[in-house]
Amino acid sequence: MRPLTYSRASAVADAVHAVTVDPESAYLAGGTTEIDLLRQDVLTPGRLVDINDLPLTGIEETRGALVIGALARMSDVAAAPAVRTRYPLLAQALEAGASAQLRHMATMGGNLLQRVRCGYFRDTESPCNKRRPGSGCGALTGVNRGHAVLGTSEHCIATHPSDAAVALTALDARVHTRTTAGHGAYHIDDFFLLPGDTPHREHPLEHGELITSIEIPDTPTARNSTYLKVRDRASYEFALVSVAATLQLEQGRISGVRLALGGVATKPWRARRAERLLLGAGADRRAFAEAAREELADAAPTPMNAFKVELAQRAVVRALESLA
Repeated sequence: MRPLTYSRASAVADAVHAVTVDPESAYLAGGTTEIDLLRQDVLTPGRLVDINDLPLTGIEETRGALVIGALARMSDVAAAPAVRTRYPLLAQALEAGASAQLRHMATMGGNLLQRVRCGYFRDTESPCNKRRPGSGCGALTGVNRGHAVLGTSEHCIATHPSDAAVALTALDARVHTRTTAGHGAYHIDDFFLLPGDTPHREHPLEHGELITSIEIPDTPTARNSTYLKVRDRASYEFALVSVAATLQLEQGRISGVRLALGGVATKPWRARRAERLLLGAGADRRAFAEAAREELADAAPTPMNAFKVELAQRAVVRALESLA
């Protein structure tokens, strides 16, 4: 691990200014992933600005929304009565996302910004277009059982690792930020970028732009929701496939549905094609299966991860049946 400079900020404006004016600097919050990457020389900032003293830990119910501070700990958000009542899929995703020790440290903003879990990204001797643009993608012809089948490109097939981000995608969340120029906001769909020709760019954030809060609109369908995570082992493991789902029925037919997939795409994947097919349909296995097949129709698997296509379809059916 290389020597670096460390400082603490007590005001949002001071933190944003400190990082913005120094291209070699980075924020430090919970650090549950960042410290590992620093030790592995995957990330090499010259300066860390500790933001844990910033007043961004609140969980506030407002008219028509729930606002979660970017420094709120995952465990606190999962335990919040408003989250468990209004957005149970988010509480489930947070609790499935890490061990209890990590949830007590990890922040919501950091969770959204965590880097991919691709072994080639973390191995500085391997080619990786995310770590070193233009060097190639070792996963394309290497070990890629856990990699993406949706949203891939010839430059990157790494999956997005966050569970909470999948739930927030199904909930149409907005990510609020702060820059030296003022305040900004991104719809969750626009916050995560597909790799395309620029896999090193995972978010639209400028250098120094700080996440300040996550806003979740009041979503009546979310009260009947679930987060299903399929993984190789039952504890502290990343998803092979996950499904965030909400469902609302009227007289046996689907009047509201939201679906997002994790573990199968290069970003949290909103299954809008499946949602369109399900609206107005009967809440039965046949309709669920047809929608799931259509959503995965454009999958581009490798021989190692082709099983994810059927697994994702089955997971969608299972999640929706549990809600119906």
